[in-house]
Amino acid sequence: MDYEAVIGLETHVQLKTRSKMWCGCANAFGAPPNTNVCPVCLGMPGVLPVPNEEALRLTALTGLLLNCSIPARAKFDRKSYFYPDMPKNYQITQYDQPSTLGGCVEFEFAGRIERVRVTRAHLEEDVGKSFHFDRTSGVDFNRAGVPLLEIVSEPDLTSADMAYAYLNALKEILVYGGVSDCVMEKGMVRCDVNVSVRPKGQPELGAKIEIKNMNSFSGVRRALEYEIPRQIEVLRQGGTLIQSTRRWDDVGGITEEMRTKEHAHDYRYFPDPDLMPLAPTDEWQAAVRKRVVELPLVYKQGLRKQFGLSSEQAEFFKNHRLLGKWFEDQRRLVKPPKEGPGVLEADIKEWMVESVQAANLIINSYAAQQKINATAAHFISDFQDLLRLGREKKVSKTAMNIVFDEMLATGESPAAIVKKKGLAQVSDTIAIEKFCDDAIAANPGPVADFKAGKAAALNFLKGQVMKLSKGKANPALAGEILEQKLRG
Repeated sequence: MDYEAVIGLETHVQLKTRSKMWCGCANAFGAPPNTNVCPVCLGMPGVLPVPNEEALRLTALTGLLLNCSIPARAKFDRKSYFYPDMPKNYQITQYDQPSTLGGCVEFEFAGRIERVRVTRAHLEEDVGKSFHFDRTSGVDFNRAGVPLLEIVSEPDLTSADMAYAYLNALKEILVYGGVSDCVMEKGMVRCDVNVSVRPKGQPELGAKIEIKNMNSFSGVRRALEYEIPRQIEVLRQGGTLIQSTRRWDDVGGITEEMRTKEHAHDYRYFPDPDLMPLAPTDEWQAAVRKRVVELPLVYKQGLRKQFGLSSEQAEFFKNHRLLGKWFEDQRRLVKPPKEGPGVLEADIKEWMVESVQAANLIINSYAAQQKINATAAHFISDFQDLLRLGREKKVSKTAMNIVFDEMLATGESPAAIVKKKGLAQVSDTIAIEKFCDDAIAANPGPVADFKAGKAAALNFLKGQVMKLSKGKANPALAGEILEQKLRG
């Protein structure tokens, strides 16, 4: 019998606020243990929480970025459980009336656009962090009370690789939107995995197994690569799976059972009596909507459609937004031909070809990645001059890369660099004919191959011409002259 996996993820993300969720203590990583604490976040008797409004705004913003709805009413609840890192012995969270509902995450996977539904994104507080030493243990409560967003997906994921792609797409959205820095090394993103297996085609879900202790996206992928075959093997051996919680041993590469899974009633949820329900006004929501940004996938698709970039080029600019903005700014200086009567398709294609070339120059240049930033507008005019030299066939593509790096390093104009380094492209027919004659004479084998019908041999000979000319020969002209001589 064939089995399939059904996976849902609960992603916990620390919000990008200056202070904690209920008090004025700093939301800062790396402070000495138990220094960013106060009676409120330590859960002392008689203290009262006050909601962090920026955390409420970031929660609503996340909902908008994930296509969620913002309910007219939300509330906070107490989730009771006892653990050393939980100072109050309950967690303030949202249960049946969260701040956002529904939604989805769209992302690229296996050559297509996948869509994973989001059940909710609700706001809660983080807990402290336990440390274990040789003979003792300790708890650092600096993290206790930090605003934490839990994003719960529907069980729409079907493989370890798909879960990995979803998590990376979700992280990109949150970073783009300024919701969280999502630095894994600082514990800003953590994940719980819910996974079951069932016979293919069966509508009923199998027993849900939750895997805890996921501190990295690669860990999630590895845990699923282990857990899915484990569950399938249990069923194939005639065993029974029960709903339970397991931990991931990253060193051993295995999951281990911790306990049978608690149900909602085990947490004894009830509305927090110290916190009023939330009722976001139209004005408040309108202010949040102004902070919505273009999603990473939409940005990437826009680059491909508008400029004709490859998926790899657009992905690079998606991941390096300052360089992407610089690229867009310089391309808009050369207005693309508008589609319509009288506009030649060749003109539009030529503009896109130059866009691709411009993108390659930026992507392939280490100097560009170091020098170009939000204040680098003064490089754009020189970059336009460089593209013009390439358009007019005055420098080769190889030489353009050299000129670009030198331009960024020295501030000299492209024309001056071309002259100084002797990079001007040779378009003199007589000179190129001499290079072609020498290449043909030195390579009788490829010449014979071309005459025997192997067209690829011409590219080899063209390469030899470029080598003899030290990269200065006009490659298109060299190809034409070579072919004339070989066919003549």
